[in-house]
Amino acid sequence: MDTILGIGSRVRHAEFGLGVIINVKSNGYVVTFAESGVKIIKLATPLEIIELVEPDHDLVSLFDVEQSLSRILQKWADVSELVPLGDKWKGGKLILKPGRADLASKEIPIDAFFHKIVMMRDRLRVLEQRVNASSIDDEEKVNIQQYITRIYGSMTSFNLLFKQPEHHFSGEKTVGEPS
Repeated sequence: MDTILGIGSRVRHAEFGLGVIINVKSNGYVVTFAESGVKIIKLATPLEIIELVEPDHDLVSLFDVEQSLSRILQKWADVSELVPLGDKWKGGKLILKPGRADLASKEIPIDAFFHKIVMMRDRLRVLEQRVNASSIDDEEKVNIQQYITRIYGSMTSFNLLFKQPEHHFSGEKTVGEPS
């Protein structure tokens, strides 16, 4: 059969009888038959057309949608949310002064340092999502997750830089510790 039938077309199949096409997929028609229920019929299967409904010309398969969504997520996975620096730190600088007098100090704008911390946090989140979505066994996921949680805990020292508490790092909580 050269004609692609649209959703809603009524057909007769030699074995299953009268039916209505309820979906068109890359591998065939999904047809609801009055006598035998829902079946997937290959596109090349001979069907008697009782009533033809033209197919929609702008069909998109689930595979196409999944591929597009996957590409979009990969493209934007490293994009971070806007996280504001605490007002008192804006325009400030971080001064690293070595313990030896013969070495020079290093000054870093706090905004640049803060940006690096936020990017590190965002990449940790992506790592955490990838671990959780991976096919490694659950025990290994838990072990890796514990390391990630400890990293977050180690970074709580930087919470004083954040303007809003909801952006703070949080690490492990011990039983009985207030949240």
